[in-house]
Amino acid sequence: MERRSYLSAVGVVGAGALGGCLSESPEQSTQAGITVERVVEGLTHPWGLAAGGPDDALLVTERDPGRLQRIDPNAGTATEISGVPAVDAAGQGGLLDVTWGPDDSWVYLTYAITAEDGTTTRLGRGRLDAGGDRLTNFETLYTAEPAVDSSGHYGSRVTFGPEGYLYMTVGDRQFKNFGPEHVAQDRSNDLGTTLRLGADGSIPADNPFVDEEAAQDAIYSYGHRNAQGLDVHPETGAIWESEFGESDGDEINIIERGGNYGWPVADEGCTYGTGQPIGVSHDDREDMIGPVFGWPCGEDGPAPSGMAFYDGEAFPAWQGDLFVGGLAGQRLVHLGIDGQDVTLREPLVADRGWRVRAVVVGPEGELYLAIDDGSAPIVRLLPDA
Repeated sequence: MERRSYLSAVGVVGAGALGGCLSESPEQSTQAGITVERVVEGLTHPWGLAAGGPDDALLVTERDPGRLQRIDPNAGTATEISGVPAVDAAGQGGLLDVTWGPDDSWVYLTYAITAEDGTTTRLGRGRLDAGGDRLTNFETLYTAEPAVDSSGHYGSRVTFGPEGYLYMTVGDRQFKNFGPEHVAQDRSNDLGTTLRLGADGSIPADNPFVDEEAAQDAIYSYGHRNAQGLDVHPETGAIWESEFGESDGDEINIIERGGNYGWPVADEGCTYGTGQPIGVSHDDREDMIGPVFGWPCGEDGPAPSGMAFYDGEAFPAWQGDLFVGGLAGQRLVHLGIDGQDVTLREPLVADRGWRVRAVVVGPEGELYLAIDDGSAPIVRLLPDA
């Protein structure tokens, strides 16, 4: 089984069973100045987190069985939001990421669906009123092409850039023909890409490949393996991404318009089992963009998932730092950022055995983490009182 395989679902917990689960006594962190608090428990493989909207709602997706929940961190309760589309909850698929749109009225979801020739990643949106418990006017915005016979590597993080465009990752669906014919190097499909769309799903006229007949118009960057972290630098507005390598080779990237990020022609990782290099180093390909930070073959990377730049006020020393969930690494990776210089700092919650799937900054500067397990908590990091 892959080092980055997701845990299979071990049960479904009804929304009513989640109420009243606020931790009675916060847990002290091993790091000075930090309190770790479980705000709700019993979720089934939480995958995406979003904080915002008209009432600063905290939303969480459960990959399998495909539920969207509104979390009240102070009451320790979860309320299921209805109106969510049907999903293909098998393997790594299901209900995946969630984000609020720029106008705080639309909720955007990415999810795996069954199609004629297999499965694929889809983007849709619905309206959610303040305090509401139902998505209305739900509509499909984009469906990645092609559908394939695979249940892995859907990618599927989504965020909005400062200009109001939506960025969405699509994984390479685990194709193993490592070479220039790999789907991630073929712009005629959406696999192994970052997509750029209007808020309504339209194609921006200045996307890099709209005038290329043999390319998908929505592609903004390509040559990716399976990106599950995506956020906007709070000062520069640049789109940063975290991406799984195969055996090591995990990456932190800054996404450039039209950029080719190399997978699997240029890569710093190695193959499962054999430890053999995959392609050549990024340094050997001037036409391909290397990571701004990474864990090359031989370094035990975290298997990076969701990520967030810190721009809150609760932890002033963290301003501008980047936090990345670690799955296989079972930790929250802490990176100091100075321009494009990245420094690895002491990880957080590394003593809990938690697969950290998603991270988001709350309205009061707290950090919320989604822990990936069959019966899992949402936790928050607060400064010690």
